[in-house]
Amino acid sequence: MHIYKRVYETCHRHLMNWSEFEGLIRQGVARREDDATDSEGSVAFTQRPLVKLFTPDAQATWLLSELDPEEPELAFGLCDLGLGFLELGDVSIIELVKLRGPLGLPVEQDQHFTAKLSLWDYAQQARQHQRTVA
Repeated sequence: MHIYKRVYETCHRHLMNWSEFEGLIRQGVARREDDATDSEGSVAFTQRPLVKLFTPDAQATWLLSELDPEEPELAFGLCDLGLGFLELGDVSIIELVKLRGPLGLPVEQDQHFTAKLSLWDYAQQARQHQRTVA
């Protein structure tokens, strides 16, 4: 994991701690291995999100379940910009670090978040409510 230290220090440390970063990388590796075996029931949807990010002055929320081990600036998760259109997909950590809400506040991590559901279950729930409920 030491090969990722510089990437972590550059941008991720603003949004998550080292342990969460390592967990997201491990889940990214598990997904790549799962994709390589072409098994049914993708790991991407059964994994639990490890990090919840949000804008304190807007309605945006991200539940992140993995980082791409080859491009650790890319995270995968449930992305909700607060407009009622939710998406499971990739998001740039670099863009999240730069992002500011209407009052100029940066994206923050929900320090009290502990996933109780899989990413897929959160996505289903979010579609029902038209917003992330976590």
